[in-house]
This record gives sequence, structure tokens and C-alpha cells, in this order.
Amino acid sequence: MDQASLPSCYRHPGVQTGITCTRCERPICPECMVSASVGFQCPECVRGGSGTGHAPTANQPRTMAGAAIAPGDPHLLTKILIGLNLVGYVLQQAVGDKFEIGYEMLGRAFVPGFDSLQGVAEGQWYRLVTSMFLHGGVMHIAFNMLSLWWIGGPLEAALGRVRYLALYFVSGLAGSALTYWLAAPNQPSLGASGAIFGLFGATAVLMRKLNYDMRPLIALLVINLVITFNPWGGIAWQAHIGGLVGGTAIAYAMVHAPRERRSLIQWGTCGVVLLAVVVIVIARTAALT
Repeated sequence: MDQASLPSCYRHPGVQTGITCTRCERPICPECMVSASVGFQCPECVRGGSGTGHAPTANQPRTMAGAAIAPGDPHLLTKILIGLNLVGYVLQQAVGDKFEIGYEMLGRAFVPGFDSLQGVAEGQWYRLVTSMFLHGGVMHIAFNMLSLWWIGGPLEAALGRVRYLALYFVSGLAGSALTYWLAAPNQPSLGASGAIFGLFGATAVLMRKLNYDMRPLIALLVINLVITFNPWGGIAWQAHIGGLVGGTAIAYAMVHAPRERRSLIQWGTCGVVLLAVVVIVIARTAALT
């Protein structure tokens, strides 16, 4: 069969394959193939019963990171994260500046409308998380959400929902922590960029693992870094770098961990990055107070 006429995998449109499921006869790519007594079966047929006398979960399909493939929409969490960011932006517009000031990333400072010092150093550690869901304008949230949609969905499918969610939040926390450590304590910042740069780093790891052409991603990352360090300022470069480093480290562990110790290495790496976040936050708080 000519390669140009090969059908596409029914679960991954655009991925051509010459293999079909021995039960339902739908085309499946190598990522979806599950070994059966004769040929290969698709994940849905395996979940419905292998027909080989084994339990339906005996050959449960897994993602590249070893997670069980969840049923339903493979981009569910990406859509939820985009929704949460949009809700945060709507609240900013509806409630006003006081809402934004109360939940943006801030080290320690007196701010208008508040009677006392505000910031992470004053015990408001929630700002490390809430600032990840606030944005400074229409263009800011539009660019971040487009980036999240483009790179988040494929990562969610490749890593599995739980690991993808851990990657997103730990990368975002790493960005917030580095901002808290290096930025001026009275300099506010906000945005999902730290988490999204973590996804950029994870995408690079995944593409390298699959031997994909990385030049388009490298070009996009270079453009983003040039924008990050532009001479006009206004961008919290610390969040970008913190998220990029944290996300790359976590993704490398998730993709390259040996199967026999996969969970230990994957979650251990997440724990190490979180521990670094905690140490940075405690040390910076002690220095500011």
C-alpha cells in the first residue's frame, strides 16, 4: 500500500498506519496497539474485554509516561485549565483592581486600598497559586491561552491526566517561587506564563524522545525568550525561567524513567522541585521579615 493512501489512526487523526484492530478493524497507530493472542487490538476493544481469557485490564494501554489512558476527551484538563484562567480574568474585570491586587504575585509591600502590608512574606502563600490564573490584559491572556491549547493538549495525551496536571502546577509554582526570590518585593506580577514555559520545556523533552524535528519548537522558544528579556521590561522573566527549568526537569523524569522504578522517579522529581520551591519561599520570607 502506498504511504500516501494509508488510513489515519482513529484515535490520533493525521497519524498514518497500516495496522488495524483485529476485533473492530479500525486503523490504529503504534501508540494505540495492544498485543493480543492474534495481532493487535485497539484500547477500546481491550477495555471491553480482550477475548483472550484475560481480564480487560491485563493489557491496559498506557501513555509514554506509563499512565493508564483515561476514557473520554484526551484534552479535558487542558480545557478546564483554560476555563479557570478565563474565569480569573472575568473576575478581574468584574470585581476590579482590589481583586487583582489581593491575589497577584507580590513579595511584600503597602498597596492602595489595604490597611496592612500585603504579600507572600505576610503569610499570603496562596498568591503563589492564584497569580497563575490572573492576567494583565486581553492580549496577555489570549497569547497564554493559545499557547496552552496548542501545546497542552498533546502533552496531556502523552503524559496522562494526573502527570500533566502535576507538571502544570509544579512548573507554575517554580516560576512563582523564582519571581518571589529574585524580583523586588514591591513588584507585582501575574500570569500563567510560568506554567506554560514548563509545558514548553516538557514539549522539547517529548519531541527529543520521539526524534521529531525540534527546529520549529526551538525557534518558538527563542522568540519567547527574546520577548521575555526585551529592553522595555514589564515581563516577569523569573517566572518564565523558573517554569522552564522546573517543567523540563519533571518531564525528563516522566519520559525517561525506567519502567521498574517509573513512579518513584517521576513523583520523586516532582517532590524535589516542590521542596526547592518551599525552601526558596521560606528563605525569601525570612530575608524580607
